[in-house]
Amino acid sequence: MVSSDSVNSRVETLAGSGISTIPKEYIRPKDELVNIGDIFEQEKNNEGPQVPTIDLKEIESDNEKVRAKCREELKKAAVDWGVMHLVNHGISDELMDKVRKAGKAFFDLPIEQKEKYANDQASGKIQGYGSKLANNASGQLEWEDYFFHCVYPEDKRDLSIWPQTPADYIEATAEYAKQLRELATKVLKVLSLGLGLDEGRLEKEVGGLEELLLQMKINYYPKCPQPELALGVEAHTDVSALTFILHNMVPGLQLFYEGKWVTAECVPNSIVMHIGDTLEILSNGKYKSILHRGMVNKEKVRISWAVFCEPPKEKIILKPLPETVSEDEPAMFPPRTFAEHIQHKLFRKSQEALLPK
Repeated sequence: MVSSDSVNSRVETLAGSGISTIPKEYIRPKDELVNIGDIFEQEKNNEGPQVPTIDLKEIESDNEKVRAKCREELKKAAVDWGVMHLVNHGISDELMDKVRKAGKAFFDLPIEQKEKYANDQASGKIQGYGSKLANNASGQLEWEDYFFHCVYPEDKRDLSIWPQTPADYIEATAEYAKQLRELATKVLKVLSLGLGLDEGRLEKEVGGLEELLLQMKINYYPKCPQPELALGVEAHTDVSALTFILHNMVPGLQLFYEGKWVTAECVPNSIVMHIGDTLEILSNGKYKSILHRGMVNKEKVRISWAVFCEPPKEKIILKPLPETVSEDEPAMFPPRTFAEHIQHKLFRKSQEALLPK
């Protein structure tokens, strides 16, 4: 039985209720409001820095010069930006379209049907359909609903909570996760070599084939009557090693680069890739985990498929690798497990929210 409270707590319900003003819990603090603008205008503005596009076609070329050039561009983007559009990444347009269609079809279901998959964060059941809880000290909410589940390795996923409708959701999502895992290996190999390490080193340090978890979060951002006051996802860095993002070609991703918010353009057939905190720590800050946020708009629903590649919570101690530390470049991060890193970030955020503005 689905309670009316849970249905009413969904942003989709709120957005479809005919409101012209958003509840105060969704209004961002004054210091954030000064730089929230029209995302469509911002995407058209080509002045200033642009998120790099990296062509992976030659990442494993037999021609050493061609291969080295491709790998150097990937490394440079990881050092300078920590985010990039990947093209010619080896995952077919057809498969990406299937994933997008399946995810959209789930969110097109009546809310009562989606509620059968509802998560329950209070009891620790984090996988499933949900909305942001006011779990920070300021009680702030984000303008999004989502579906979250572990998609790889196969033995770690729970297919009983995956959507049964549409019929091809499981097949398309499982195949996409498998191919993304192969892409992650290629990228980690290049980033390892970029630090002067053996090509398999970073992969091993984040858990290898058995332990690196791929967690998918489908973010659903309904139309917002006052997009200048709200955010789909507030500013944050990803805790993951790598994050791969597909979207429905509606702009909304912004990156904080050189002191300004930069709007990522929508690059056809690309996958956006973020370096996460885990690789920033292991590389002793050489690779950047960039601050980013998700914007909303009045005219179009935005959907994004974020896959977070995460190390095991307790098995690995995250700290700068010895090869990245020297007298001139001392360790920038204290040793902690992945679970401790997440707790540290949540605690720090809740403390900051309590400070007088």
